[in-house]
Amino acid sequence: MSDEPKAVHPSEPAAFETELSFDRSPKAAAAYLSPQQVFSKQGLQQLNQRSDRKGTLQLAGHAIAIGASGYCWLAHLHNLWIGLPALAFYGFSIAILFMPLHECVHRTAFASNRANDIVAWFAGLFSLYNSTFYWRYHQWHHRYTRIPGKDPELADLTPTNVWEYLWLVSGIPWWIGKLKTHFLCATGQMADMPYIPNSARRQVQRSVQVQLLVYAFAIAASLYLQQPWFVLGWLLPLAIGQPILRMILLAEHTDCSLDANPLTNTRTTLTWAPLRFLLWNMPFHAEHHFCPSIPFHALGSAHQKLRPHLNRVDPGYLSVNLKILQKLRRGERVNSPELPYV
Repeated sequence: MSDEPKAVHPSEPAAFETELSFDRSPKAAAAYLSPQQVFSKQGLQQLNQRSDRKGTLQLAGHAIAIGASGYCWLAHLHNLWIGLPALAFYGFSIAILFMPLHECVHRTAFASNRANDIVAWFAGLFSLYNSTFYWRYHQWHHRYTRIPGKDPELADLTPTNVWEYLWLVSGIPWWIGKLKTHFLCATGQMADMPYIPNSARRQVQRSVQVQLLVYAFAIAASLYLQQPWFVLGWLLPLAIGQPILRMILLAEHTDCSLDANPLTNTRTTLTWAPLRFLLWNMPFHAEHHFCPSIPFHALGSAHQKLRPHLNRVDPGYLSVNLKILQKLRRGERVNSPELPYV
């Protein structure tokens, strides 16, 4: 991979946007600012620069966090004082491989599209996502963010009371949904997934089938060698890490506006720098939705320019989740429709 950054010209759609453009109605488009109104042409060109070097350093940092915490967990299985904290951090580090997956399906993590595609697939493998499926799914999420009946994320459970919140944060609905989606894709049952065009269904099916074969091989190897690697090294840590990831993802759009305005339908969360690093700067989520072509490493700079225009900025993930819980305890509904997904 080259160390030299490559620029993505702001007048040209990012690779992520080419298959499905972000077409909004003229009325909706006029309701909020465009990137060209906030950033200068030169400034936007600078923000849009992708870099293999920065992507590789970020990925290396994430890999070190996984490796170090994983070693501490497996080396201290019988020492609860070291093992349990290590397990929690190790599981979280695996679960948030969703973040490089997300960045790579936008093809902004690296200058090389091939590097983006390879890292996306393996990040999805370890976080139980499938990048080939998620790429299409996520395109529609950006194209129809918070539009009832269109945004596929609105089909997910939104809590209406405290117990539903706890059920959601447990990660159990996520596991059920992942197993169901992988099964449907692997068997070619994608008729109810309009975000996957007919021309891509065979590709998605093959990708999911290969991923499931990798899991089957890992399980078989663990059983044959009579080693609990699959469970202790991946399954259990991922289950432990999921509740933290659920709380983070819940903060991105929950209780935001149900319209096409990225300045109001998405939340930016100002969290600690180490956590922001591990999350590939995705706490700057409103900035990401406002201009998806901006790579993760430039979102902090974009935030400085965009901050006065943002409607939803919270001081931390704990703060967001406490606000959601307080609303639910008062019997108030968080702003999400009960409409069918079409």
